[in-house]
Amino acid sequence: MIKKEKRFVKLLFIILFIFLFSFSCSLNIVKRRLSPPHLVEGGILFQFEAPSAKIVTLSGNFPDNMWSGTASSSKTFDPNIELMYDDGTHGDKVAGDGIWSLVKPLEPGRYQYKFVIDRNTWVKDPNCFETTDDGFGGQNSVLIVK
Repeated sequence: MIKKEKRFVKLLFIILFIFLFSFSCSLNIVKRRLSPPHLVEGGILFQFEAPSAKIVTLSGNFPDNMWSGTASSSKTFDPNIELMYDDGTHGDKVAGDGIWSLVKPLEPGRYQYKFVIDRNTWVKDPNCFETTDDGFGGQNSVLIVK
């Protein structure tokens, strides 16, 4: 009797595993992964998923950005520098889907960057493979443009 119960439990576990594995993508259980920044017409496409964000900006050591103004002489954050879009423009494909996008023209070089959500939360790019110490106990994402 115990062997039959064990066999039944194993069979049930296998069926459940197959079901979850087979249907996880269609049920949105598995989170989609965005591409790391890559070359598109007009520059480099940056994308970040933040469905509940009101505003997302790209901040980095780009010559025209200076970490959203915080590394400039004023040392204040400017939310209008490198504003990203979730409205179907600027590299964004679907308006309102929570994926913020920006196409930025960049010269060849090595750049560090983060995304800034709602003007106060700085996060590294979860889709970027290379990072470096940011000097504040966190990590910056690294992009090399050739």
